[in-house]
Amino acid sequence: MAYRIKEVFYSLQGEGFHSGRPAIFCRFSHCNLWTGLEQDRSRAICQFCDTDFIGTDGQHGGLFKRADQLVTHLLRFWPDPHIPPFVVLTGGEPLLQVDAQLIDALHAAHVEIAVETNGTLAAPAGIDWLCVSPKAGAPLIQTQGDELKLVYPQPQLQPHQVAHLAFTHFYLQPMD
Repeated sequence: MAYRIKEVFYSLQGEGFHSGRPAIFCRFSHCNLWTGLEQDRSRAICQFCDTDFIGTDGQHGGLFKRADQLVTHLLRFWPDPHIPPFVVLTGGEPLLQVDAQLIDALHAAHVEIAVETNGTLAAPAGIDWLCVSPKAGAPLIQTQGDELKLVYPQPQLQPHQVAHLAFTHFYLQPMD
């Protein structure tokens, strides 16, 4: 599989359980809840998205034909060879592209893998930290993981509707 990456950058995780932790962020192109085009926003399931995930033209983005090529690219951004890398796969919707080959290649490089997903697709095995951020009106397929992050408010999705799910940590994320 070819991996379409919008951008790659090194920063601190700013949300949820891993807030403040250094990470390489790998933003995948494409989403299954919105095209990313403003003219389609009114018809999108997720109308509040503020992320540019279209194309591969972002900072350090590109098209990677093999998992090992993407991993090599990502590791260029990790500043300390004495600390195991932490990579956050995000999007768009990363689970449209994340597969066993990529997970295996990341683990072979001793990378700890976090994924931030909308939960509409089942996550493949081997992800070290799974954060699900459900969206009102979208089917929630991934109902267990490490962290559930509910962007709030969403009129058709309230905290009590997800509180029973099998997540270790629950967070409300302000919409603005």
